[in-house]
Amino acid sequence: METTTDRIIIFDTTLRDGEQCPGATLNVDEKLTIARALARLGVDVIEAGFPFASPGDFEAVEKIARTVSTEEVGPTICALARAKKEDIKAAAEALKPAAKARIHTFISTSDIHLKYQLKKSKSEVLAIAEEMVSYAKSFMDDVEFSTMDATRTDPEYLYQILERAIAAGATTINIPDTVGYTTPSEFGELIKGIKENVPNVDRAIISVHGHNDIGLAVANFLEAVKNGARQLECAINGIGERAGNTALEEIVMALHVRRQYFNPFLGRDPESTEPLTNIDTKQIYKTSRLVSSLTGMPIQPNKAIVGANAFAHESGIHQDGVLKNKLTYEIMDAQSIGLTDNQIVLGKHSGRNAFRTRLKELGFELSDTDLNKAFVRFKEVADKKKEITDWDIEAIVSDEIQQAPELFRLELVQVSCGDRARPTATVTVRTPEGEELTDAAAGTGPVDAVYKAINRVVNVPNELIEFSVKSVTAGIDAIGEVTIRLRHEDKVYSGHSANTDIIVASARAYMSALNRLYGALLEKKQREEAVVN
Repeated sequence: METTTDRIIIFDTTLRDGEQCPGATLNVDEKLTIARALARLGVDVIEAGFPFASPGDFEAVEKIARTVSTEEVGPTICALARAKKEDIKAAAEALKPAAKARIHTFISTSDIHLKYQLKKSKSEVLAIAEEMVSYAKSFMDDVEFSTMDATRTDPEYLYQILERAIAAGATTINIPDTVGYTTPSEFGELIKGIKENVPNVDRAIISVHGHNDIGLAVANFLEAVKNGARQLECAINGIGERAGNTALEEIVMALHVRRQYFNPFLGRDPESTEPLTNIDTKQIYKTSRLVSSLTGMPIQPNKAIVGANAFAHESGIHQDGVLKNKLTYEIMDAQSIGLTDNQIVLGKHSGRNAFRTRLKELGFELSDTDLNKAFVRFKEVADKKKEITDWDIEAIVSDEIQQAPELFRLELVQVSCGDRARPTATVTVRTPEGEELTDAAAGTGPVDAVYKAINRVVNVPNELIEFSVKSVTAGIDAIGEVTIRLRHEDKVYSGHSANTDIIVASARAYMSALNRLYGALLEKKQREEAVVN
């Protein structure tokens, strides 16, 4: 493992920290689809999950390790573990099939965490860190150690624990801004201090992990790079806990667009045109869309790099300048992130093979069964829409294939509404036991009526906290995408669906979220029964 580098290592945590974003829970197959896309994107390390956290996480890490990390040229598959033997052992077991694997173990180091969370002294934590890094090292050579809440940790104590971790075998030391607290100058000084005061720091890569609570995550990372950080931990679309992680697409493109500025900090000639990362930037847009689609988390229009307005110009002065020379108001080419104007690719006469080929290009690798389901839906949409775009195809696949397990199945939805009628809805739902139940309800609008009718049948307590509808493409025949979020006992469950009929899409999205919620309740009940027995 190299410990010095003149390039930036990109560590993607979309499948671990990113998935902790409320409502963004992914199933095993969805995680595998994203992991394959991340491999094509060129990330160096994929943090696939937290194996000890749940059987589902263990299965996902093991499956990704087996299918994505099959060659030495592929990404390293990483698993998170607390500084506890049971966590580390679970991570090692899940990572066994990987060609390149890493255990990432962590422990809190700030005074506030030691006092209120760990309830341990500094000397106790020092001993635990050293012992657990050594234990992880007994399973594999590549071990990363993180000091949780590093930016609120006493620097002198931080130097001590990092020195001990490196001595015990850590090949990467990670400095997380766990609560999004620091500012660029402070973070740069912290990394500089580590470089100057940890005697054996040259034996490890310095990594940084950040959150965007006050909007400074990317700026903090850039300052860290200037002061010696060589691994950046980030997530697609910046998803993650609270305000999210550092956005991969933003930090990568900042280094790409301004590489002449950053080259000297990595010991390069200022005019060097060599990329600072291994990321294939032309894969950024499709990977962003894939993650948004599978997590059900829409991308805000003004989002940097991948937002719908990122390359749009409305001001007359801007439009005039761009038409004359793009460089007048654009610092990067839309094509550099894989965004092209040629979205129309398929129509109702397109065959199954052309459909399968386009799906692969978009990052979807489906089984024959799933391909058939998606193709049938594609043909249905093609009969209603004159032109089918990549966005339509992504919406179709997400709606047909990437749904939550159908514990409850929506068989019928019918509404009646108008400016002089009270909106009413009738629904028929098939229960997990196979029974068909029908009920009706009135509401303030057609969607409200549908949801009330579904609730009468399903009878699973929940609170609707978000409902959003957006058009996938322009035009009166556009597919409408609906995303909803439900809250139950302080946990959030998301549902996502797409249809040319937004009432149907709304009903299916609601059923998807309810199925996730109901599945979680069943799993909790099974765990409780297992403990009793």
